[in-house]
Amino acid sequence: MNERKLAFLGLLGPVVAYLFTGISIVLSPWFEWQSNDLSDLGHSVRSNVAQFFNFGLVLAGLFVAIYAITAFKEEAKYTSCFTLIGAFLLQLVATFDEVYGFLHTLVSVLLFVFFSLTLIVFAVETKSAIPLVAFFISIGVWVGYFFDLYRGGIAIPEIIASLAISSCVVHSAARIILGFSTQVSRIPNQKEIDKT
Repeated sequence: MNERKLAFLGLLGPVVAYLFTGISIVLSPWFEWQSNDLSDLGHSVRSNVAQFFNFGLVLAGLFVAIYAITAFKEEAKYTSCFTLIGAFLLQLVATFDEVYGFLHTLVSVLLFVFFSLTLIVFAVETKSAIPLVAFFISIGVWVGYFFDLYRGGIAIPEIIASLAISSCVVHSAARIILGFSTQVSRIPNQKEIDKT
C-alpha cells in the first residue's frame, strides 16, 4: 500500500474519534458540557454508550498508530514515534475507563501531556509554526480551566485541546495525500547529485 493511501488513516483516526464522541453525546441526554468529563461517556457502569464511545477511541488510536509507523514516519521520523505512543495512550484511556479510578486519570493526563510534547517535537522537526499554535491553544485552554478564566466542565478544555492536537495530525496527513512534503528541505550531498 502506498504512502498516500496510508495517509488517509491519519485523517480517518480523528474523524472516527469525533464521530463516535458526537454520537455518544447525542445519545446521552444526561451529558452536560458544564459538569461532565468526556470520559463520563465511557464509564462502563454508569454510561449507556460506554461500549460505543470506548470502541471509537480504540479504533481511532489504531488508525493513528498505523499512520504513525507508515506514512508519517517517512515525513517526520521523531514526531511519528511520539504520535505512536500518544495513539497507544488514547487506547489506554478507553481500556482503563473511569471505573479504574486513578489509573484512568493517570493515562488521561499522560495522553494530553504526551500529545503536547508531540506538538513541540513536530514544530522543531519540521520548523513549522502550525504545531506551535496548536500547542499554545492546548496549553491555554487548560490554564484557563484551572484558573477559572471561563465557566464550564472539564469536557470543554478536553475537546478544544484534542481538536488543536488532532488538527496537526490531519494537516500532516493531508499534506502527504496532496503530495506536499513536511520534511525540512536540505542541500543534497554529492552522491545524490551524481545519481541525477
